[in-house]
Amino acid sequence: MKKTVFMLGAAALVLMVIMMASRPKNLGAMGAEDKAAEVKIDNFTFSPTPLTVTVGSVVHWTNRDDIPHNVVSEDKSFKSKVMDTDESFTYTFTKPGTYTYFCSIHPKMTGKVVVK
Repeated sequence: MKKTVFMLGAAALVLMVIMMASRPKNLGAMGAEDKAAEVKIDNFTFSPTPLTVTVGSVVHWTNRDDIPHNVVSEDKSFKSKVMDTDESFTYTFTKPGTYTYFCSIHPKMTGKVVVK
């Protein structure tokens, strides 16, 4: 009996961990518990922009366009390599501020990350 109760408890714990790991996250406006956000590059645009995150957040830019792009901050704090389709770049924001960025291949493509 004790073994059965123990096994059921362990199974419930595993199920809870799986459910928590697979829960969807709001990546547009982040709360203090969220530390990752996604910016999609598609059709010569960055989306979302502006993106508001907290200090310590990791932002992933993923090129979903069929044209190569990169991500370059105006203050030179970060710069990606040229990304082909489905390639990505990640940067961790460690200081509050407003970070404006662009694609140096297509300078009219601009975006902004606000770090609070």
